[in-house]
Amino acid sequence: MAETPLRVVIAEDNRLVREGTTRLLEMTGEVEVLAAVGSAPELIEAVEQLAPDAVITDIRMPPGHGTEGIDAAHALRAAHPALGVVVLSQYADSSYATRLLQDGAAGLAYLLKDRVGDYEGLLHALREVVAGRSVIDPDVVESLVGMNRRAAASPIGRLTPRELEVLSAMAEGKTNAAIAGSLHLSDSAVEKYINAMFAKLDLPPEAAVHRRVMAVLTYLRAAGASH
Repeated sequence: MAETPLRVVIAEDNRLVREGTTRLLEMTGEVEVLAAVGSAPELIEAVEQLAPDAVITDIRMPPGHGTEGIDAAHALRAAHPALGVVVLSQYADSSYATRLLQDGAAGLAYLLKDRVGDYEGLLHALREVVAGRSVIDPDVVESLVGMNRRAAASPIGRLTPRELEVLSAMAEGKTNAAIAGSLHLSDSAVEKYINAMFAKLDLPPEAAVHRRVMAVLTYLRAAGASH
């Protein structure tokens, strides 16, 4: 029996991008686009009326062409905690990702617009946020890894290069098994690096999912402060 398509609302002020994204997703047969709108107020109204599983929104939209997409994401998540949100940006800027995830990472994704043509990547992000997980664009993660390490006083500065690689993979939304595969490590080695990382970041021994989110937020905040 076929799975029920994901019900999605798209917000993008560029009509061609909006229509192209709609067609791309609907051609997969895995997504039903309930509405495609051009502004943040229209996005919020559409969500209230149509109750989608997820939304895809640009960062900069009318009326102010500032960070309306991020602000709308926060408002929608506050009103609808189960709603998945994929935010699209032209910029691999860690400050945008940090702002998006400032209240928590669950159910949120930050992707670059040039990923829109890769429908598999976009579908993956939609599935992840609907499941309550997070996805950070690999280019954003790469920019964070490539930055100069923070001063020794910074928790991030305590991590070894390999621990930073594990944390960057975690920020992309990868599971332990996926991290092991991408870094050519054993599952036990990944678990060892993660536990060492949690200790160095002074994260309390709470639920594993909570600590993963806090580790990613610490990573993004340190990167944002470096710009």
